[in-house]
Amino acid sequence: MKRYAGRRQGYVVNVTVDGRRLNPRLDLWNHSPTGFEWGYGGSGPAQLALAILADHCGDDEQALNFYQRFKWAVIAELPHREWTLNSEDIDRVLHSLREREPVLEGVT
Repeated sequence: MKRYAGRRQGYVVNVTVDGRRLNPRLDLWNHSPTGFEWGYGGSGPAQLALAILADHCGDDEQALNFYQRFKWAVIAELPHREWTLNSEDIDRVLHSLREREPVLEGVT
């Protein structure tokens, strides 16, 4: 089970997966070249949601299909200073999102 963690130290945010720096996946969509954020619904949180789902799912298309909804359901609600998510947490949210609003294949 993977563990994602975010920590804010002053103006610097650090996000890791199992202790290593999380790839921002700017190759998929460049929402925030200046880095990750959380606790609201902007571009930094969108980049974080995309990066977490791309890493967690191992499927870029699935990450692209769900990251905006994941941003609003999870990332926008994370506490300001420090947080953790694990694979089980993410799977639970994805399951709920799929039930509420299934994605048609090939549509993002």
